[in-house]
Amino acid sequence: MSLPRRAALIGLFALSVATLAFARGHGHRSSNDRAGNFDYWLMSLSWSPSYCLTHPDDETQCRRRGYGFVLHGLWPQNRKGFGPEHCATIATPEETTIQRALAFMPSRRLIAHEWETHGACTGLDPAGYFELADRAFASVKFPQALTTPRKPPAMSAGDIVRAFATSNPGLDANMLSVVCRDGGTLTEVRVCLNRDSLAPQACGGRVRNTCRAGALTIPAAR
Repeated sequence: MSLPRRAALIGLFALSVATLAFARGHGHRSSNDRAGNFDYWLMSLSWSPSYCLTHPDDETQCRRRGYGFVLHGLWPQNRKGFGPEHCATIATPEETTIQRALAFMPSRRLIAHEWETHGACTGLDPAGYFELADRAFASVKFPQALTTPRKPPAMSAGDIVRAFATSNPGLDANMLSVVCRDGGTLTEVRVCLNRDSLAPQACGGRVRNTCRAGALTIPAAR
């Protein structure tokens, strides 16, 4: 084999390996994802004050709305890996569905994104998906310390887990995770829910805490 051809083959192999590593590192789902093919729900609760620090131009959510937790999404999830994403659909949320969803997911852009990325893979139509998301969001009681606080709460990730467990009988530490930006700023709490009943259940192996030890930065409600 000539040297130029050998070099080209080596380069192609390296590119293939790099592409595969990138896909895995970003939670890539295959094109074989099918609607309804998942084990449980992963509900992502976004800490709105943290989001608004980095998105001050999002007036719908951040212009002195006073939000604490809002719904980021209700994601189909599998016990042994990620859930399906971007399933083929021609359905889109109607305006009446969007208006209802804005009460707990205060961003039209987010509503559209969550339907296209996750909702279309649930086997539900848009109205059914967001109605279920509303029920899931309402099923969790937020700890008093994290209910639109006017001063930054002094809490660690462990404190947050314990506070959620205390406020929600039946919710154990292995049923939720705390997510931080740069390890130290609270961005989300994720709760694992039964596919049929929406009751809390143990999370799969991909759901992990990403926060450092010790007190976190938790911005107050804006």
